[in-house]
Amino acid sequence: MTFTAKTNHRFVFFIVIVLFTIAACSTPFIRRDSKGKRVAPKGTTKQFTAIKKKLALLRFFNEAPYGGDDLAITVTEEFRKEIGKTGEFIIDDEAQALFGSSKEIYAGGGVKLVQLSRRAKQAGINMVLFGRVVEARVRERPDEIGIIRETKSHTEVKLEIKVFDVNANKEILSENLDGFVDDNAYRMFATDPEELLAYRRDLLRYSGQVAARMAIPKILSITSKLDWVGRVAKIIGSKIYINAGRNSGLQISDILKVITEGQEVYDPETGALIGVSKGEIKGTVEIIDYFGQDGAIAVLHSGGQVNEGDYVQLY
Repeated sequence: MTFTAKTNHRFVFFIVIVLFTIAACSTPFIRRDSKGKRVAPKGTTKQFTAIKKKLALLRFFNEAPYGGDDLAITVTEEFRKEIGKTGEFIIDDEAQALFGSSKEIYAGGGVKLVQLSRRAKQAGINMVLFGRVVEARVRERPDEIGIIRETKSHTEVKLEIKVFDVNANKEILSENLDGFVDDNAYRMFATDPEELLAYRRDLLRYSGQVAARMAIPKILSITSKLDWVGRVAKIIGSKIYINAGRNSGLQISDILKVITEGQEVYDPETGALIGVSKGEIKGTVEIIDYFGQDGAIAVLHSGGQVNEGDYVQLY
């Protein structure tokens, strides 16, 4: 066959079209940094959503003589609100049934967390946040004379917060935080006692909220170093169902490594738990679709057999 200049041009054009089609149809490899954030290709400024770790927020309790359950509930809900604002976590509302309240964890010396860590890991929970109100007080200094008197109030709420890493089976954060509020108010000499109690309750609530907000940067700092871990929930045919999906920040074409469960390592002399070893990598899977409220469907990408109950991490 004789190739003319016109034939050559057609041949080159055909090759270009084929290469373009292959490039357009190929699935790009998704790159993420160590914190799970997708890395934008060079020359672009697009930002991708980070993987959200699943967090169990246990109801705080109040062991101070002031504020009662109202203060403990206020602190718990403030944590829920502020943690939600970060966009870094998904709060598991069903975790309370698994772990109980913070008071139950303290009563058992934290042993319950260690005992339940495997069940929590299977449920996809990465960490547990719990704690207590250690101190709560309101100090007032009113003027001594006058029908309408100025009262200066100083309110303090001290919180103890703890974060337990489910994957490592150990406590990774324990902090005491003080929330202070100063306020000046003018009152009639004969102030209604109920009105006065409501005023003090509001000051205690706000002090507790201040202390909770102070904890958020500390929580983010320590948890940003932790790995996200998911689990293979079900296998049907060639499809592998993961217990995390769109809401957790997984993206179509993400590559996950499949790992076996790590082994608990104990000190041979004291018998104390040192930590959990890293599991062995069995292969990788690729996310191809979503299902349910927060699940993903994957297919085998490389490696050997994947089993239900295996754990997955970002590649």
